[in-house]
Amino acid sequence: MFKGKKLLITGGTGSFGSTVLQRFVGSDLAEIRIFSRDEKKQEDQRIQYGSDQLSFHIGDVRDLASVRSAIADVDYIFHAAALKQVPSCEFFPMEAVKTNVIGTDNVLTAAIDAGVSRVVCLSTDKAVYPINAMGISKAMMEKVVGAKARNSADTRISITRYGNVIGSRGSVIPLFMEQIRRGQPMTITKPSMTRFMMTLEQSVDLVLYAFEHGSKGDIFVQKAPAARLSVLTEAVAQLMNTPNAPVKVIGKRHGEKDYEALLSVEELARGQDLGTFFRVAQDGRSLNYSQFITDGEEDNDLSRDGYHSSNTQQLDAQGVCDLLRSTAALEF
Repeated sequence: MFKGKKLLITGGTGSFGSTVLQRFVGSDLAEIRIFSRDEKKQEDQRIQYGSDQLSFHIGDVRDLASVRSAIADVDYIFHAAALKQVPSCEFFPMEAVKTNVIGTDNVLTAAIDAGVSRVVCLSTDKAVYPINAMGISKAMMEKVVGAKARNSADTRISITRYGNVIGSRGSVIPLFMEQIRRGQPMTITKPSMTRFMMTLEQSVDLVLYAFEHGSKGDIFVQKAPAARLSVLTEAVAQLMNTPNAPVKVIGKRHGEKDYEALLSVEELARGQDLGTFFRVAQDGRSLNYSQFITDGEEDNDLSRDGYHSSNTQQLDAQGVCDLLRSTAALEF
């Protein structure tokens, strides 16, 4: 599917983009285009790989003209550019809207106009029952994707959602490791909070699965284990050979949830269990609202819970240690 094709990665200098590069440099792709605002990280990648297969485009998804320039003649897009930090989005919500909502609309508008074959957009657990600006902006991003997918003639657009990605930029485990190295206590918000445990490599696997199997407007979620924050700190302390490392509870930050939800109750009720993945298809009904009054749908069974980090497989400290040891992004 990739042989001789051109792939664009928006936000390509971030954690996800860097992992995709490790996977695809030297593959049969004709070209991998990195699109981001970060010229320093682009230069680092250029030096690291030294590959003619890579091309680098400075630009911002907020700027439709720069997006159009980067997308010209591209076959596939992985759209990862986003503002992801909950506290900063909470204080600057319009910045989240500009990047996560308007930026996504720009990418999809340019992709459809350019005849791009497939686009996979990366979303987050925080888009499910959102309580913070980051999650709300990502939920609106998903609605933009759904609307664009519904009306795109030749461009197949789908969505992936995932929760905490181990070792990604801004994730908590590198923070814990650095705090231990400095002799400081590990700071957690609430010991009983649960978080999904997913590696960067698995996040790429999820995108590739959606790329291969997705229909227009599909949402894909990969099943993953989870752990309480108290278990996570215990595991990191063991791996850092500091089993008695202190932990300080600092309380919940702006817009934080006790657990991560990857599928709502409503989505899970109409979703498809594919074994390792869940698929939620686009709602294919028309905008003929009179039909909803006279010919309503039979209710789905909403008695089940959604899919979240408190009702999935729970890892103990040893299970977390084993997972962290297998993660290439971390060095203990």
